[in-house]
Amino acid sequence: MRQDSVTSPKQQAHLLGQVFSKPGVSKGGNGWQVGVGAIALLIASPVLVVLTGLFTPAGDVWQHLAETVLSRYIFNSLALMLGVGIGVVGIGVSTAWLVTMCQFPYRRWLEWALLLPLAAPAYILAFTYTEFLEYYGPVQTALRALFGWESASAYWFPNIRSLSGAIILLTLVLYPYVYLLTRVAFLEQSTRTLEASRVLGCSSWQSFWRVALPLARPAIAAGTALALMETLSDFGTVQYFSVDTFTTGIYRTWFGMGERIAATQLAALLLLFVLALILVEQWFRRHGRYYQTRHRSVLSRYPLHGWRQGLALLVCLIPIIFGFLLPALLLLIDGIRHLEEITDRQLWIYARNSLVLASLGASLAGAIALFLAYGLRLRPSRPMQFSVRLAAMGYAIPGSVIAVGILVPLGRFDNTLDAWMRSTFGISTGLLLSGTIIALLFAYLVRFLAVAFNSVEASLSRIKPSLDDAARSLGHSPAATLRLVHFPLMGSGLITALLLVFVDVMKELPATLIIRPFNFDTLAVRAYQLASDERLAEAALPALAVVLAGLIPVVLLSRQIQKADSAIA
Repeated sequence: MRQDSVTSPKQQAHLLGQVFSKPGVSKGGNGWQVGVGAIALLIASPVLVVLTGLFTPAGDVWQHLAETVLSRYIFNSLALMLGVGIGVVGIGVSTAWLVTMCQFPYRRWLEWALLLPLAAPAYILAFTYTEFLEYYGPVQTALRALFGWESASAYWFPNIRSLSGAIILLTLVLYPYVYLLTRVAFLEQSTRTLEASRVLGCSSWQSFWRVALPLARPAIAAGTALALMETLSDFGTVQYFSVDTFTTGIYRTWFGMGERIAATQLAALLLLFVLALILVEQWFRRHGRYYQTRHRSVLSRYPLHGWRQGLALLVCLIPIIFGFLLPALLLLIDGIRHLEEITDRQLWIYARNSLVLASLGASLAGAIALFLAYGLRLRPSRPMQFSVRLAAMGYAIPGSVIAVGILVPLGRFDNTLDAWMRSTFGISTGLLLSGTIIALLFAYLVRFLAVAFNSVEASLSRIKPSLDDAARSLGHSPAATLRLVHFPLMGSGLITALLLVFVDVMKELPATLIIRPFNFDTLAVRAYQLASDERLAEAALPALAVVLAGLIPVVLLSRQIQKADSAIA
């Protein structure tokens, strides 16, 4: 036997350490860290561009905006946030408590049906209820026929196209954020704590107010913050209802006045609102710390009888009826009336455009989310964590802000390149990137990468690190380990991520409306255009298609709720 083939104990320990080292210290992790950092910087660039707009002088235009409309933008945005915040907390917390901790008929059906309003974007509800409640709509027509009123001056009827109407509609479609997170918090609370409150003589209301609600405050704060971010980013509802907010101001300043710098500064101001909201939500969650035990035995629900049973049903049914069932029924009726338009070639072109954008956007977001999540698994260092969180912060940024942050640098690049080509070769390149599908897909990536990343990261975290060690001991590189080991095991998580981003892209309106190529409309844009032209009945089919696409995440979330219930039971 040759002596040079024998290794010392120290050398053997070193080799074993290399073979069975943790994924976070793998040799290939450095390349992934550089790649993740580069992607994070690229995706964060629109936000950085918008923030730099705060220091760019806009001249007389900004002064004109400040003197005329800025105060109205601020007031309406704050009023929307206050009204929607109160509404989503009231509906979301009450319904979550009822279906989780109380026993009454149809509870099992209501616990997933309360998620249905997530399928209908607020701007579609705005179109639908306007036609339903306007002077010429069926409600006021029936009232005039019933009471003999001859004109609108003979009676008073609330105006749906107002600030209060926008608050109500946004509340109806956004309360599921609070409901979902609060319900999970109630499910995860220690049953011993609640049982102790009962032993001490607390009624169901007292147990809710003194025990369950304080424990659920972090989840309520997180859900409310998500709802308020969506409120700030809404464009279709407030634009259609003529409620001046930052999103409508950005669109009007950019396209109506042609002032990009002033629009950038409005976007920067809106971004400061969002960042302040994020900081307040994080402070609120850290200000109070709540610790729960892991004992989660089955808790007997409070049985409801008589009028309490009917009240619980009513509280849960009202947001479902007005947030989804009634609008879906009205859209279906209008769609049947205009069923001949299904053969219209233009409608199928809009559907094709939506499907192409949604498919490409979901594929791109899924691939990059997988790259980020696996890079974080290989190198769970602070710089890597910071880079990943930086890349995933776009979900909190309104689509109009992202659109401005993308179009400003792309426009400068296109104009600079065009000027250079003209002076050098006498050729005009035009707009190569601005207003193209590439720019639009980049906007979707910035906006919805967090949705894909959260699903992919959760799926990847369920794979034991020992599988990484085994693959490395067989000589596989990190990329080969991802392809051969992790990818087959996380199929459901990847599919979920792709579907969620697909549906979000289908429903997205502000970024699509601003960045889309010329004569390239989607179903969401077409529905908005028809409604803006007061052709509400014709908007039913594209709006109904968007709502049907939105049912996909509702089905996925409903399955998760059923799994959570079965795990606890």
